Amino acid sequence: MNEEVNKSLNFIEEIIEEDIRNGKHGGRIHTRFPPEPNGYLHIGHAKSICLNFGLAKKYKGKTNLRFDDTNPVTEETEYVESIKYDIKWLGFDWDDREYFASDYFDQLYQFAVKLIKKGKAYVDDSSADDIALMKKNPMEPGVDSPFRNRTIEQNLDLFSRMKNGEFKEGEKVLRAKIDMSSPNMHLRDPILYRILFKPHHRTGDKWCIYPMYDFAHGQCDSIEGITHSICTLEFENHKPLYNWFIDELGIFPSMQIEFARLNLNYTVMSKRKLLQLVKENYVSGWDDPRMPTISGFRRRGYTPDSIRHFASLVGVAKRDNVIDLALLEFSIREDLNKKARRVMAVMEPLKLIITNYPDQIEYLAIENNPEDPNGGSRQVPFGSVLYIEQDDFMEIPSKKFFRLTRNGMVRLKGAYIIECNEVIKNEEGSILEIHCRYLPESKSGEDKTNLKVKSTIHWVEASQAIRGELRLYDRLFSVPDPDNQDSDFKEYINKHSLEIKNAYLEPSLKDSKPGEYYQFIRNAYFTPDLDSAPEQLIFNRTVTLKDAWVKVKEKENN
Repeated sequence: MNEEVNKSLNFIEEIIEEDIRNGKHGGRIHTRFPPEPNGYLHIGHAKSICLNFGLAKKYKGKTNLRFDDTNPVTEETEYVESIKYDIKWLGFDWDDREYFASDYFDQLYQFAVKLIKKGKAYVDDSSADDIALMKKNPMEPGVDSPFRNRTIEQNLDLFSRMKNGEFKEGEKVLRAKIDMSSPNMHLRDPILYRILFKPHHRTGDKWCIYPMYDFAHGQCDSIEGITHSICTLEFENHKPLYNWFIDELGIFPSMQIEFARLNLNYTVMSKRKLLQLVKENYVSGWDDPRMPTISGFRRRGYTPDSIRHFASLVGVAKRDNVIDLALLEFSIREDLNKKARRVMAVMEPLKLIITNYPDQIEYLAIENNPEDPNGGSRQVPFGSVLYIEQDDFMEIPSKKFFRLTRNGMVRLKGAYIIECNEVIKNEEGSILEIHCRYLPESKSGEDKTNLKVKSTIHWVEASQAIRGELRLYDRLFSVPDPDNQDSDFKEYINKHSLEIKNAYLEPSLKDSKPGEYYQFIRNAYFTPDLDSAPEQLIFNRTVTLKDAWVKVKEKENN
């Protein structure tokens, strides 16, 4: 899928092209994607990945992958590996430019020492609560810490002893000395270093003090020579602090540019809340197909092309807004319509016996995808005993019912026209099976009858049908904005976000594997689950053929 469609430049592209015209940094374009390895990436990160790597590709620049691993309490190697896999799955590569903030711990420490020597940083013995009280609020000036005027010598000594592990956690912090009366709360003497006696996933026990995110993030950009530091709007108020560090340290002036983060309705994007869903077993893991993580979408059957296309459709904005999840579902339907192989599966089976069909199995060539000229065909067994969907038959039809009825005709997909002439019921009056006759001269592609039937239905031959489990996934939350409700967001989890059904499947699906895409004809798009195996086939519903959510909500409201 070509994302380089003819369209106007977004505001970030305008900035970059202006910089190139002015010869800024010699016309060099260097971006970065800087995830914290404290969880799996979600769909919002996918937009940032597409933006950073996409801009570098468009302007023949480079993109670094840098893990901002400054908090050993929440970071794990598992998250690092999952992030790398997700980026490559989306179709991007950072070549040999893989970095970690922890690569620069020694340099960041020296930056802190430089600020102390300039009288721009001090060691504070105040507790976290006391520091918060000193900062007050944006409407009134803060109060200076009683330790703010320590001498440079005292601060150098105390900071060195912090590094050497002589103090307890929470006993001391290093703060920048900026402006306690600034209306920007980030400039009210922010904390630069705190004490944490926690092993780091890369540096082990070498450090017991760790830089705060705000101190490490911008400086890492400068160390790597990042020309355009692209981040979400929540960091707009952090920019003056990052520029202050650049000026005081005299380091490379990375330019921060903020854009609107991706917000989806019926979804939560907070990694803290996503972790809560995992830890409290509301979902089966980070890659649960109901999760908005990239791994969850992959397991559900979303394609890299569909997610990249979705990011392109959303575009780059300066103001936060909420995107309708239906747009993402539209993107995957468009992509799978071209790629997915059409197959037949029956979830609510009704036995259909063709009384005049010979006692044999015939193999019919049925096209794999009418949208794909190179899709080819497959051989599907056909016989006298079939399964069809129960709702494809109505003994006494309603006015707009055009499928199979008593004495009515339909075409069986890729096969023959049949006519129902008998309905077999049990003592309670429930239908057990229906008996039909077929028209031998009506074979698909060779039809000599000239009969015009109003409907085509799918089917599965009974003797060779295989059984499979279908996991029908839907939206995880039942309200558009679960984050902004009066009560706990978990109370709005959709009770019908996963329903499991068994189905009869055509035998071509026996060797299906994860990463393959199917349209179960007249039903939905499906993909084999990671746990699927020939002896236990499991398929995840990726998305319905049409937006069924509106109809579901209308039915609930009536």
